[in-house]
Amino acid sequence: MTGDDHKYISAHLSAQEQKLFFAMDLVDQYHSLRVAYTIERIAIEGKQGIDREFLIRCALLHDIGRVKGDMSIYGKVFTVLITAFFPKIADSLELKGNHMIYIYRHHAEIGAQKLQKIGLYKEAKIIAKHHSKPSDDDSRELRLLRIADDKN
Repeated sequence: MTGDDHKYISAHLSAQEQKLFFAMDLVDQYHSLRVAYTIERIAIEGKQGIDREFLIRCALLHDIGRVKGDMSIYGKVFTVLITAFFPKIADSLELKGNHMIYIYRHHAEIGAQKLQKIGLYKEAKIIAKHHSKPSDDDSRELRLLRIADDKN
């Protein structure tokens, strides 16, 4: 990440929020930053009635349920592939206590709990659902976060 990226993060996250952001693995930090930049482009492209700062904060914090040491890049690739192609095996491994699969599947809820602890209830509500199956009653903010996340 560049100095400008760090300035961007500092401009949009409080010191307490930055602790959560920088607790993520560098790969997840970079991904979250790209999601935030995508959210900003979406906001600039004429999406009226959205809280741009709120969405940028959600983008930067959406994966804080994963922290450094939860899984290596190879562990993440393994987890993504086994969950996508062999979900029953992934279920079995999770039931047997596989930490990587648990974190991969539940990081949205884990991140939401961390945000609630620091009083970010509105952000927690969006982040808890960012990997949930889309629903008709999803907020515009949640839909935009999913779009930006999927693009990155």
